[in-house]
Amino acid sequence: MIISPYTSWTGDALHGRSHVLTPVWIRLDNLFPRPDGVPRHVIETGLDLTGAVPARLHGRFPSVDGHWCGVIDYEINYADGRRDQLHLKDQLVPFTALRRRD
Repeated sequence: MIISPYTSWTGDALHGRSHVLTPVWIRLDNLFPRPDGVPRHVIETGLDLTGAVPARLHGRFPSVDGHWCGVIDYEINYADGRRDQLHLKDQLVPFTALRRRD
């Protein structure tokens, strides 16, 4: 697990500590933009990199130019509707692709 200087914790040393998870949405279209003018080739068994999916924010890092990246865990669905998902842990994602989930 990536621990950032901004990771929040719950619990204590005696009973155990765990990082606080903040629910967010990740906009996959922002994270994986398709360049203009590139033809779309559908692969039915591929990953669905469109729309927004739920994610869990548990840390953050500033970049040298003042932008922020969140450390998040999230899942990506397959386009063919199967129940399996690609589980991604400790991914650095720009805050521009994230929004708070209520």
